[in-house]
Amino acid sequence: MSLDLPTRADHQKTASAATPPRTPRGRGEGRERPARRSGALPGTVASYVTMVVAVAVMSVPLVWMLFASFKQPDEIYSIPLQWLPGSFAPDNYAQVADTLPIGRLFLNSLGLTIVGSGLKMLLGLCCAYALVFLEFPGKKIVFGVVIFALLIPQQITIIPNYTLVASLGWLNTYQGILVPGLASAFGTFLFRQHFLTLPVSILEAAALDGAGHWRRLWGFVLPMSLPTIAAVGLVSMVAEWNEYLWPFLVVDNAELMTLPVGLTLLQNVDGLNNWGVLMAATVLVTAPILAVFLVLQRRLVAGLTAGAVTG
Repeated sequence: MSLDLPTRADHQKTASAATPPRTPRGRGEGRERPARRSGALPGTVASYVTMVVAVAVMSVPLVWMLFASFKQPDEIYSIPLQWLPGSFAPDNYAQVADTLPIGRLFLNSLGLTIVGSGLKMLLGLCCAYALVFLEFPGKKIVFGVVIFALLIPQQITIIPNYTLVASLGWLNTYQGILVPGLASAFGTFLFRQHFLTLPVSILEAAALDGAGHWRRLWGFVLPMSLPTIAAVGLVSMVAEWNEYLWPFLVVDNAELMTLPVGLTLLQNVDGLNNWGVLMAATVLVTAPILAVFLVLQRRLVAGLTAGAVTG
């Protein structure tokens, strides 16, 4: 009897049959990659073109305002359009300083902006904490009222607010400007959405250690919510600084006016024809809050995305 032992050639045949054939690299894959890149290129170019157009639409009026603040009236009305002024002499800014109590207006705007935005954030933090971490009857109804307040335009509440402020004797006062706008539905909503993402175990451990609600808010919730606080604070500061209609209605004393309202005093400077002086005053109003926004824009985006949660 003879046994047929497997030879080396038989082992090589078995291994080649078990191993799937390899497709050659290079040509097949090399043709697909450029196709993908060429397909993504038009979309990338379209995105950049859209971004450039959007930036131009937003920035061209600001650039024109800056250049016009140095122009004389004949340069503003010149045809064809003249972008650059003949000289960058600050004559229009000097005329603004001589006409308006610019220092007083700036202090009024700064104080009202700091106090108003600070109180808005404080009320929004406390209200959102109660809506998330406290159990009380009608909590969903209260949150529904907050959402409903976001849908109401500010102009609808002007007449009842003015009647209330006038009955309290708050016309031509700082509290008359400040108090009616302290309740911020936007801040409450954004804080609530962010608080829903916080780990409940940390607050439960703090409660077991004897921390009350006030300590939990300031010692645990607040440090974990800094991006959202920065976002709400920036939005509140911009809104307070740019507020025009309500201060214009309740204040007619130049000593109490804010910067946006103070621009109306320039109507006595050559009527409304001297647009260079008006543009110079507008630059002075816009520059401080624009600088704050450019510094804190990253925190604004981080805070808004941190609160992008449903619940």
